[in-house]
Amino acid sequence: MTALEILGAFVARSGAPTPHLRDILELHVIDTVGAWIASMAAPEGARLLRWRADAGEGAAPGSLHWLRLDLATHCALARLSEADDIHLASTTTPGAIVVPGAVAIAAALRNGDPEALAAAMTAGYEVMVRFGQAIDGPSVLYRGIWPTYFTAPLAIAAVAARLLDLDAAQCAHALALALARSAPGFGHHNLATTSRWLAVGQAAEAGLVAALAARAGFTSDLGLLDGGYLPAVFNLKPDMAVVTEGLGERFRLEEVAFKPWCGARQTMAATQALIEIIGSGAAADTIARVTAFVLPPHHRMVDHGIVVGDRASFLTSLPYRLALAALAPHAAFDVAQAPSHVPDRIRAFMDRIAVAPDQALLAEFPARWPARVEITTPSGRTERTVMDVPGDPARPFDKGAVRAKFQRLAAPVLTAEACERTLACVFGLLRGETNAAELLQQIAPRPPSLP
Repeated sequence: MTALEILGAFVARSGAPTPHLRDILELHVIDTVGAWIASMAAPEGARLLRWRADAGEGAAPGSLHWLRLDLATHCALARLSEADDIHLASTTTPGAIVVPGAVAIAAALRNGDPEALAAAMTAGYEVMVRFGQAIDGPSVLYRGIWPTYFTAPLAIAAVAARLLDLDAAQCAHALALALARSAPGFGHHNLATTSRWLAVGQAAEAGLVAALAARAGFTSDLGLLDGGYLPAVFNLKPDMAVVTEGLGERFRLEEVAFKPWCGARQTMAATQALIEIIGSGAAADTIARVTAFVLPPHHRMVDHGIVVGDRASFLTSLPYRLALAALAPHAAFDVAQAPSHVPDRIRAFMDRIAVAPDQALLAEFPARWPARVEITTPSGRTERTVMDVPGDPARPFDKGAVRAKFQRLAAPVLTAEACERTLACVFGLLRGETNAAELLQQIAPRPPSLP
């Protein structure tokens, strides 16, 4: 059997997860829904909703066109939050694609079966993460290949195929059709009006189209993953063992980390180190110098300043993230992350920060993304190394932590009453107490008409 046939058989036979895995999945669903809601308050979220309204004008509710727009928009919204979950060793962000995609598809199918929904989500996480690892996501990211974008069609093809109850052969062809639609990237994205999020939403949409095409009888090359396609076209040499080894026995969902706040995950270990140093008694206003040692692959991405109007620069600038952690930690939960004015005290603190690569940190990369921070104060020098941030598998979030993060993210968008109502709806989703259509109505009312 080819790798795609093995994956197709896995998707087709995916059953309800074990109670342990279901508990983990439930936390990721709650976390993703919070990120999804929060992004609606960001300017980029408003643009996505406007695009959704414009593109859907005249479309019949419940139509395939309506579903495709819903899926693309909701996946894009969740991903743009930069507060969604992440699998470090694949450098994919599966929750933002899998969870909104599964909810949108299940709602359109009027599928209220919580077992099928949980099985589809688990399969989507597994396919996306394994494929991201197989192409060495942590390395190819810095070649301009965006692992989440590249793997999104396969993730949604798996989710949709399971919810459509396709057989093993159809699932395999759905994945092959999705892989044929996968693209590595779309160019420079650090712009004030980036199309990055729309692009990833449409990549997810391609996965839905692939599954529907497979159901209609379309086929594709089932040897696409094993043969010369990826090496010849994308200069990628997938590790086939990662794709199939232990499939259905050990689930990658257990390795997926929560982000403790909004920002690029590459900045978070150093930020957590500074938070812990300050928490141990070093007052922020006494810090004269900060040196952050980061993983060499991350250095160029995080060692830069900020540009007002360019949200990505605020999310990825380690000097800015450190200054925020020291002086305005509450602002790390602001998904918009695009202030029109940066206070002088933040800029002054940024000027005290140096960022340097450290080869010694690579020992457990890419499974862990550590950082080391040194500060200088009148009392002397203090150092802290952080191997794992809160939310990583080694420092896992529990239900209370996920609930607290949800409320902090959703509070600027929903009333307190609506927050609790939506949380109850999410908690009931995988237990059969609510369904996808009800959840979608809670968090994503129909977009307004354009003027």
